[in-house]
Amino acid sequence: MSNRLFQGVIHQMREAIDRVIGIVDESATIISCSDLTKIGEKSEYLALDLNDGGEAFVRDGYTYKPFGARMKPEYAVFVEGTDEMAERYCAVLAISLTSIKQYYDEKYDRNNFIKNVILDNILPSDIYIKSRELHFSGDVSRVVFLIRVVSSNDISAFDVVQNLFPDKQKDFIFSISESDIVLVKEIKSGIESKDLEKLARSIVDTLGSEFYTRVVVGIGTVVVGVKDLARSFKEAQVALEVGKVFDTEKSIVAYNNLGIARLIYQLPTTLCEMFLQEVFKKGSIENLDHETLFTIQKFFENNLNVSETSRKLFVHRNTLVYRLEKIKKLTGLDLREFDHAIIFKVALMVKRYLTANPVKF
Repeated sequence: MSNRLFQGVIHQMREAIDRVIGIVDESATIISCSDLTKIGEKSEYLALDLNDGGEAFVRDGYTYKPFGARMKPEYAVFVEGTDEMAERYCAVLAISLTSIKQYYDEKYDRNNFIKNVILDNILPSDIYIKSRELHFSGDVSRVVFLIRVVSSNDISAFDVVQNLFPDKQKDFIFSISESDIVLVKEIKSGIESKDLEKLARSIVDTLGSEFYTRVVVGIGTVVVGVKDLARSFKEAQVALEVGKVFDTEKSIVAYNNLGIARLIYQLPTTLCEMFLQEVFKKGSIENLDHETLFTIQKFFENNLNVSETSRKLFVHRNTLVYRLEKIKKLTGLDLREFDHAIIFKVALMVKRYLTANPVKF
């Protein structure tokens, strides 16, 4: 669509500028020109000059001026001649074309529209109208992935994700901060959570193994249409925040699989503090040392099985029983009893939540 937009402008300008004028893309291919026979021509040497920046330069009897909305120029306008007037024509055309392209993107660009939807920058009443203008299908299933860069090198994670999902008609990718990248993925109806996590895993593994960039991915729920994409995005945000508190070792967190952690995350902190005071009437959870807490964690991981836990901890069964009795004496809860174990497990999660004090959305 940009080619048609540019060609329309060049066609109108050719009578005002009595020289050959045109536009090349980032691969140095002529996409618009007042001389129609030149469209499609390409110069490899010109591509090298385009990568140098936004300054005007001369090549083979033409003056070029790169332009575009991004840090790296996406296009360059060229005017026949190497004199001062050719450079002026280039400067004026570059400014005009940049403004026209920006206006077009804001009005018609699907990616920009999706970004405004998930960030709640568009009125709900306008979403339906705009969806029809941009020919979005109302019965297509989509899901939001929030990719957060934890540590990286000089490689752009955004560019890598774009290359992984090149279909710009179905998948939409954009940055919302220096570290957060959003992927809105069109999916088949009836897709399962494990398939979404597998897709997220491919993103994490590709960035990690090939580009040494560590990321975590939050996955929202699947929604139909465009209007509810904002909800899926907020769920992906919550998934990352909850995962940061309760599943610090996980690189992929799905909102659908947060379980009881989601309930705790939504509770007021005052209610959580009251719950801890009620559970630990006999003694505070701070009375438990690191070794005791580690024992409790392994006991839960082994489904309250004393024999299996003692084997995994490489301690005698009686030693583990002694530790459990010590916990009972300090807290009043016997972890060998199912009801007490549930209360203690929830209390540990609540304590972790209060310690982290995450920002809510």
